[in-house]
Order: sequence, then C-alpha cells, then structure tokens
Amino acid sequence: MLLKAIKHWLEVRRINQQGFTTEQWEAAVADWPVMARYQGRERDELRHLTFRLLVHKDFTAGGGFELTQAMCLKIATMACVPVLNLGLAWYDHWQTVIVYEGDFVPNRPYRSADGVVHAQAPGLSGEAWQRGPVILSWDSVLHSGERVRHGKASNVVIHELAHTLDMLRDGANGAPPMHPDMRPGEWHDVFTAAWDGLNKAYLHHKVLPLDEYALSNPAEFFAVCSETFFEAPQLMKQTLPDVYRLLGLFYRQRPE
Repeated sequence: MLLKAIKHWLEVRRINQQGFTTEQWEAAVADWPVMARYQGRERDELRHLTFRLLVHKDFTAGGGFELTQAMCLKIATMACVPVLNLGLAWYDHWQTVIVYEGDFVPNRPYRSADGVVHAQAPGLSGEAWQRGPVILSWDSVLHSGERVRHGKASNVVIHELAHTLDMLRDGANGAPPMHPDMRPGEWHDVFTAAWDGLNKAYLHHKVLPLDEYALSNPAEFFAVCSETFFEAPQLMKQTLPDVYRLLGLFYRQRPE
C-alpha cells in the first residue's frame, strides 16, 4: 500500500510539473468528433488518463519535425480512448512514440506483391512493434475520421495502438488477450466469419463497410475493426453487429 501511494504521489507530481491544463487539453482535441461521445465523468477520466500517459511515455519527433505540446495532447488522447476502461497497464510493454510530419520510410528491405525485393519499404502512416516504438505520421493523425462520411473510418493512432494490444497474446494475430467473461472460441468464430464474408464481398466488387486494408491479414483486420469501432460505431453496429458486440466486450465500451 505504501509503495502504491508513493508511486501515485510521484505520478501526480510529474503531471503537475508538466503543467498540463484542462483548457490546453480541450483545445487540442476540440476538432476530433469522437470527443463529443465523452462527457461528464468519462471526459474527466479520459483527460486524466491522457495526462498520465504523457508522463509515462516518451514522445519524440522524427525527421526534424517540430512536435508541440498540443500535438502530444491530441495523440495521447486518441491513444487513451481504447484503454479508457482497461487501464494504462495495457500499454506497459512499450515506451516511445515517434511522430513524423508525413509518411516515413522504414529502413529495411521490402517484398512487393509481385515477389520483387526492394531496398526500402514504401512510405507508411504508422507502425507498431511489440516492445515499441509506436511510429505515427502527424499528417495521418490530422486526417483521422475524415473518411467516415464516405463510409470508411480512419484513425492511425487507434489502429497502431490496437496492434500493441493484439501483440500481448501470441503476437500480432488478430486475437488480443480475452477477459475472463469472454470466450476465445467465440472471438475466433465471429472474426473468421466476418473476414470470410468481407473477402467474398470484396471479390464481387461490393462496397465494404471498412477499409479493404483490413483484409491483408488477421492482425490488420483487428486493427481496422478497432479504428472503425471508435470512429464509426453506428456503421459497424449495422454492418458487423457481432464484431461490434465482441469489440464492446473487449474494450469495455459501447460507442454509439
């Protein structure tokens, strides 16, 4: 109990030293439509969780980009939305967020769909490793939710953070750790059925309710479903109701 109290005191002290204010936070997230969903006590909890994340993680700029406090507040808030009712401990296995101005080019070979190996991979808007870092494009962060009106949801922060949650159990395979009241078998059956159904729709050139990048592999399917769950919950509830229900059980939220 004493150790817990000391850790809490140190955390509060670090938050106070950072000098974050409610007004700064509100200004930083004002243009993100998802925030309208969180009001009253939930909004206060999200703000506090954001401040806590910012003192526990390292935010740094890549490629000479100038990263401001407002940018960090916005990114951290988006990162906290998925774990609002889970807790920051779900992010304990990684430490650093690197933010580039635009897409970044990983320094590694890349095999394209035609089997050709290229010296460098194409530009990416985000990437996450099991032990970190989480890498993000600020330009992509700014375009979060932009395509919702076109029937597709987008949020690179939630997408990459979903990957970190997925990797907590047997690597990136589309199956994060289940809570005690969830059945892993049901998760597998529901997500497999949804995957198969969307693949068939895609092959028949039908419009999908989420980004077709979800069909790349099970890990991307979970990540794209997660960003859709938070950015366009009504769309997911209508088109993939069983996936929506299980994501609600996992994230402990039911966005409407």
